[in-house]
Amino acid sequence: MRGTNTKKEIVKSSRGRKKSSTLWLKRQLKDEFTKKAKDEGLRCRACYKIQEIQDKYKFFSRGKKVIDLGAAPGGWSQVVIPYVGKGNVVGIDLLDIEPIEGLIFRQADFTDEQTQKWLSSQFGKVDIIMSDMAPNTSGMKSVDHIRIIALLEEVFEFAKINLKEGGTLIAKVFRGGAENELLTEMKKSFKKVEHFKPKSSRSDSVEIFLVASGFKGEK
Repeated sequence: MRGTNTKKEIVKSSRGRKKSSTLWLKRQLKDEFTKKAKDEGLRCRACYKIQEIQDKYKFFSRGKKVIDLGAAPGGWSQVVIPYVGKGNVVGIDLLDIEPIEGLIFRQADFTDEQTQKWLSSQFGKVDIIMSDMAPNTSGMKSVDHIRIIALLEEVFEFAKINLKEGGTLIAKVFRGGAENELLTEMKKSFKKVEHFKPKSSRSDSVEIFLVASGFKGEK
């Protein structure tokens, strides 16, 4: 009778796995937030990042309209829906996700014109736009820097069209990844722009979250 694999056995059993993949798997198996998310029935460890943002800033409340960009696998929406209420969160991702009660989901590119029209028909302008999206990393710092800036610019342009006056944008960036020019432009559009590093974000990760509040309205 074959016994249940231990964590150590799981890591050893996959011959042919790339070294980087093996290291990632070992880290996942040891990670306290990954285990905690599984124990608590949450979709991913990223749930704790948006919860920490909520604990600090208190952005989400009953009736607020929210767009979750890059929603898969649904962790951020899962956390936010109990605060704002069912039917008040729209998730968009190129990947499909398992249904979440109270989430309006569309598998699409958020930059697509048809997606923009669909969003307008659903909510009109919203109170909060949140994005945990990040580009695929190449391992080359200069290339990854360009990619995260390009993605953040798209999210920023999307926010200028879809946010209500006074609204909030929460977006992932990399340390050193928000160039001065882009931050300067964002500060023209929001009353307050700052960075936040959740405790649930791995200490060795370059990710950090840009929190922009008090949208001044589209000019």
